[in-house]
Amino acid sequence: MRRLTLYPMPCLIASTLLFLGGILIIYWLHNQYHLDIVVAAAPPPPNPPLISVCIPARNEERNIRACVEAVLKQDYPNFEVIVVDDRSTDATPHILTDLAARDSRLRPISGSELPAGWAGKPHALHQASAFARGEWLCFIDADTFLEPSALSSCYVKAIETQADMFTIMTFQILGSFWERTVMPLVMTALSVGFSPRKVNDPKTKDAIANGQFILIKRPVYDAIGGHASVKDSIVEDKAISEKVKWNGYRLIVADGMKMAKTRMYTSLPEMWEGWTKNIYLGLRDQAGLLWLGAFGAFLAFMASLFLPLWPLLGGIWYLHGGGWLALTVIGEALAMWAYLVFARSKVAKAMNISRWYALTTPLGAMVFGAMMLTSAWRVISRQGVTWKGRVYKTD
Repeated sequence: MRRLTLYPMPCLIASTLLFLGGILIIYWLHNQYHLDIVVAAAPPPPNPPLISVCIPARNEERNIRACVEAVLKQDYPNFEVIVVDDRSTDATPHILTDLAARDSRLRPISGSELPAGWAGKPHALHQASAFARGEWLCFIDADTFLEPSALSSCYVKAIETQADMFTIMTFQILGSFWERTVMPLVMTALSVGFSPRKVNDPKTKDAIANGQFILIKRPVYDAIGGHASVKDSIVEDKAISEKVKWNGYRLIVADGMKMAKTRMYTSLPEMWEGWTKNIYLGLRDQAGLLWLGAFGAFLAFMASLFLPLWPLLGGIWYLHGGGWLALTVIGEALAMWAYLVFARSKVAKAMNISRWYALTTPLGAMVFGAMMLTSAWRVISRQGVTWKGRVYKTD
């Protein structure tokens, strides 16, 4: 601490610069997410076209019953449900057989062996689309659970916005400690990665979709080549959204959090596998993002390591004669903490978890930073990732 007392003003200047920079970064990070189009509950439309709901399911015994039952409870009067059992080794096919015996609108399909050059989910949805008869296709993940009016409301909003492809951001169910600690930070990071306003602007090339719920016109799907055109992509939702928008069709992303809920992962190991896969694929597809990923990891580790130490260092300096300069540093550190906790508590409230989880930000940031670094290393080393028992590597 003697070095600090020898250079008191530079220490104060450094602290002040960190304070001002940190405030700006926190504000910027928490003001990038603008979902201007919101799906509200709407009654079923008159003379509705047939919608084919397509669900891929690989070892989904935990979710598939609730997912399919929620779809079958839709108030939309004209739909069919096609579920592709993608070579599951658990109870998924037995659950589907039981559900199909109770409702003829459900057609379970036994998926074929994964061909060379295909990723699992695109192949499953490709098979589902081959059986689908609807004028619209609706792709839903097996861990997504619809409200009874979801299909009607999203179809009505898609027609209202003149969408050729319509996708929603769903409400994320967070049950465990690690979900509530890490997932809010991941969702904030995702909000920086894309702008809904730019996605919805036909003049830009920005395109993204949420594979948890996608509604697309069948002629448009066929015109872009369907999932066969993105057969090797694990992030098939983003890839197919690019196909749609870049071919001149209307892509819309909307707030559908009142229409559908999703529970992506239930434990830290699941989150680690899932998000390192997702981050890896984003970095792999656009090598320039490696630098952005490195910067994101740096910010995450700064938040996890330095923020708790900042007021502590100021306190030690004060005890060693730092005087009002040390008190200023302590004040800046505590003000930064207060603003960060305030911003994160708003995120926690929006995600329907206790505001107290804002205090876990350093821990969550450490995990998120580790996921970013792991994913970047897997790109550089060409190690690839494992997902649903299948290995995917960089070319």
